Amino acid sequence: MESFVFPGNIEPEISLIASQPIPYMRTAAFSAIVKSSEQMLLNLIGCPNGRIIFYTASGTGAMDAVVANYVSRSNRIFIISGGSFGDRWRNICDYYNLPSTLYKIPFAQDIDYEDLEREVALKRPEIFLCQHHETSTGQLFNLEKISAICKKYNVSLVVDVISSFLADPLNMSDLGIDICITSSQKGLNIAPGLSFVILSDRLSSVTFKANGYYFDFKENLKNLQRGQTPYSPATTLFLQLHERLKRDVACGVDTIISTVRKRALYFRSLCKQYGWKVPAETPSNCITGFFVNRNADILFEKMIEKGFYIMPGGTPGYFRVSHLGIQDEESLSELARTIHQIELL
Repeated sequence: MESFVFPGNIEPEISLIASQPIPYMRTAAFSAIVKSSEQMLLNLIGCPNGRIIFYTASGTGAMDAVVANYVSRSNRIFIISGGSFGDRWRNICDYYNLPSTLYKIPFAQDIDYEDLEREVALKRPEIFLCQHHETSTGQLFNLEKISAICKKYNVSLVVDVISSFLADPLNMSDLGIDICITSSQKGLNIAPGLSFVILSDRLSSVTFKANGYYFDFKENLKNLQRGQTPYSPATTLFLQLHERLKRDVACGVDTIISTVRKRALYFRSLCKQYGWKVPAETPSNCITGFFVNRNADILFEKMIEKGFYIMPGGTPGYFRVSHLGIQDEESLSELARTIHQIELL
């Protein structure tokens, strides 16, 4: 099978780590792996003096943790929603009974940044929540413009970069982002199961609100001092993460992003060739979302029969292809030919 869903095809050397005996984690050796992984991840995201809270959880777990511990300190919250993941910020805030302003963006469209600034100036929020890339639509938002607005109005910026990290340019310190969240199964190209809350050094003096047990920032940060998590981690995933980060540091962020971008542009040229509309106004390098012309109702199952995993998009006729993991122009060409063949059935 060829996988064009997250995390994509993974190198055998990293996949095989999961087949090895699982070591005990309350050791100096495992603590060294956690501390080393933290610093490599901080360097890759451009926040070398920050801290990272590691959760054995999905990306939504990290979102929940951020709202419970940090966002809940405020009652003036502004949320960008360009799709299902933006809506998730709102749903989590609603769960904690936190009032928020929801700024909705139509499907796969970019933000009107002048209008956004007017709304921020009017509402005067304390915390701004958004996605860098709305994964459900493929739309990439302009963090430079969002950051400039937040700096102008002294708003704390919290960004979900789960599907843009290591796919699109991102430097947390340069952008003045207070918190980023990401997870293991996108740009880091290992299996789902780990999520990361990356805290800017500007938050070092902040007193977080204890509003939960497993996700408590204070308890997790205390344990991080010794290179541990408070509760049992996904040990094998930590070992895979450490190997992945060593490779990413050696390769370099710019090279990684350039490679992903070339794949995305190549597949979009195939979309144009076959007449498939790519709706995102400013698409992320991470995925290509596109509308097929025929046989959308059978495409997903037929692709599995042909040996390909792709992602349905939740909108009739709309599918998504990831550009993360191991892939090349030959595999993307074969993928596109197979989709077209099913259209012609």
